Amino acid sequence: MNLPRSSYYYRPKSPETSSEDQALTDRIEEIAEEFPRYGYRKVTAQLRREGRVVNHKKIQRIMRERGLGVKKRRRFVRTTDSHHPYPVYPNLIRHPVMTGINQVWVADLTYIRITMAFVYLAVILDLYSRKAIGYALSDQIDTDLSLTALQMALQRRHPPAGVIHHSDRGVQYAAHEYIDVLRAYQFQISMSRKGNPYDNAAAESFMKTLKTEEVYLWEYETMGDAQRRLPYFIEDVYNQKRLHASLGYRPPVEYEACLYQNHSTTPV
Repeated sequence: MNLPRSSYYYRPKSPETSSEDQALTDRIEEIAEEFPRYGYRKVTAQLRREGRVVNHKKIQRIMRERGLGVKKRRRFVRTTDSHHPYPVYPNLIRHPVMTGINQVWVADLTYIRITMAFVYLAVILDLYSRKAIGYALSDQIDTDLSLTALQMALQRRHPPAGVIHHSDRGVQYAAHEYIDVLRAYQFQISMSRKGNPYDNAAAESFMKTLKTEEVYLWEYETMGDAQRRLPYFIEDVYNQKRLHASLGYRPPVEYEACLYQNHSTTPV
């Protein structure tokens, strides 16, 4: 019949399969829109959590075809001022061995650009679960800002004596007012080496996630914008929903709940 071999063997795709593929692609796009820094591994993990049987290679191909890869990061401005008269402390977490929450807390500060100005965010994370346990926002980058975040963490966690508090060498963390509170709660005080961002990598990673998945997408114009959006992102998105590879592709709140079930460690 003078037909090409390819025409003889051609079998059209069923409408059901095409519909399933489109639904999968739509869901991938929704995940990538909500979490712009998710690569194909985290997208695959999220889909599997939702009960979908998916292959990571297929997810990678769809994301590549749709241009859904990790977005290029912006340049970050340094907020650490280590030129001060206060004592600095050695790094106690270069090789941390942790078995649960409330063993190491890490703290950091960052700027948030708004129209014609900046506001500043201080955050404290539990290093074991990566959960944000304290945060504060201000138009001043001072010790009051870092203290407000610390007070939130203390009220939520009621930490035992001996927790390591790790930060950079900035004046906001080295000032007497801040150190006095740490000593009152019997923290071990730890600080990064000078000019070494890797010593506080978990806190740095949180700040980059917050910038790329929240701040840059919403383009805050006023302090009010930041006050409304940042708590929502920290509490409802980052703590409750965002998957972490280091936690077995689980969000921090879920990870702490699993610890509570397995070891009777009360999360907050």
